[in-house]
Amino acid sequence: MVLITQFEKGQFMRWKFILGAASATLLAFAPGANAQGYPAKPIRLIVPFSPGGPTDILARFVGQKLTEAFGQQVIVENRPGAGTVIGTELVAKAAPDGYTLLMASTSTATIPSLLAKLPYDTLRDFTPVILLVASPNVLVVHPSLPAKSVRELIAIARARPSQVVYGSGGNGTSAHLGAEILRLMAGVSMVHVPYKGAGPLTVGLISGEVSWMFGTIAPTLPHIQSGRLRPIAVSSARRASVLPEVPPVADTLPGFEASPWTGVSSPAATPKEVIARLNQEIAKALTTPETRERMAREGTDVVASTPEQFDAFFRAQIDKWAKVIKAAGIKFE
Repeated sequence: MVLITQFEKGQFMRWKFILGAASATLLAFAPGANAQGYPAKPIRLIVPFSPGGPTDILARFVGQKLTEAFGQQVIVENRPGAGTVIGTELVAKAAPDGYTLLMASTSTATIPSLLAKLPYDTLRDFTPVILLVASPNVLVVHPSLPAKSVRELIAIARARPSQVVYGSGGNGTSAHLGAEILRLMAGVSMVHVPYKGAGPLTVGLISGEVSWMFGTIAPTLPHIQSGRLRPIAVSSARRASVLPEVPPVADTLPGFEASPWTGVSSPAATPKEVIARLNQEIAKALTTPETRERMAREGTDVVASTPEQFDAFFRAQIDKWAKVIKAAGIKFE
């Protein structure tokens, strides 16, 4: 019989503890280990806008589909303020475990050029999950403006420098930036009037306070159908299925593209396996024929990209809008 002294027993227990801890550490860093059992608790989906807008509506659709797929509740939280900075910062500083996600948008890519200082690094502090959709805007004019095409709008602006007035839902919004690209590419001078949101802007255009705007298709469509507004172009590179007779601005200004988009991002260092799982389930929900048809009726194109595709797209968007914002001298207010 082998006798184990109290000293030897103590040494044995210490080595057992050390080896056990080492094994646990190695397991934690093993491929797929951090994704095992994900999700094991509710997920927060942060919307950096007020409730009721297009980003919020899309977030609730995604949240519902993920809840069904995961068997864990996805809670949509609206954290508006400071041009999306408040909600975005919350996600940037959250644990990188896949339980706090951001509804990223065109604003996420433009805000670094509109504000001198941010409490996060837009590229360093986030991991792209999926580019969800792109939603072309429609360029509509007040019936009093005798322009039935982009070419005619540009001709009027050239003949009347700084007299044609266009509106937007605010400085730095997608509608404002799209109009600035058009102005810069056409080489014309027009006057910008920022409103406090898309609703007041639409009222202002219908009443004739401004002559034209880029508007979201779904809420603008009833005014087009009633004849109160005239559509002359869409901001996407190709025609929108819901407005097949309306050509893209790019037909007149080659290379023009200014469609707002929405995606999902996660804090940097979120495990790749978690990102892959989220991407797979969200893409599955978006690419059903029923969902594609529903989105198309609202003037929205489903993208459902890979994380890598979204990363490349997002970086290109930051560069693109930085150049436009600088050239136009746009300041965030």
